[in-house]
Amino acid sequence: MESAGNPLYSCSNCRNPLALVEDLISKNFLATSGKAYMFQHVMNVALGPKYDAQMLTGRHSIADIFCNKCGEKLGWKYVQAYDQENRYKEGNFILEELKMF
Repeated sequence: MESAGNPLYSCSNCRNPLALVEDLISKNFLATSGKAYMFQHVMNVALGPKYDAQMLTGRHSIADIFCNKCGEKLGWKYVQAYDQENRYKEGNFILEELKMF
């Protein structure tokens, strides 16, 4: 992941750049593989179809995101939150820690 002088998070599978350090919002998220990070912008990803999912914080409409170079599933985009307290997530992206370096 980010190190001194490296402002990018990249795909751990193919090293495709995924997100800038300055776009990191939070490191306090969980995914099926463990820790996950929220970003306001990501790059070099493909968006899957949106669907509803019951998550730890409630029901959300999400779309999976994939590396556009190797096809690795990296996390998801929050499309819509169905309760007011989770609306801040809408439009943001979750990348799983194990899928990045």
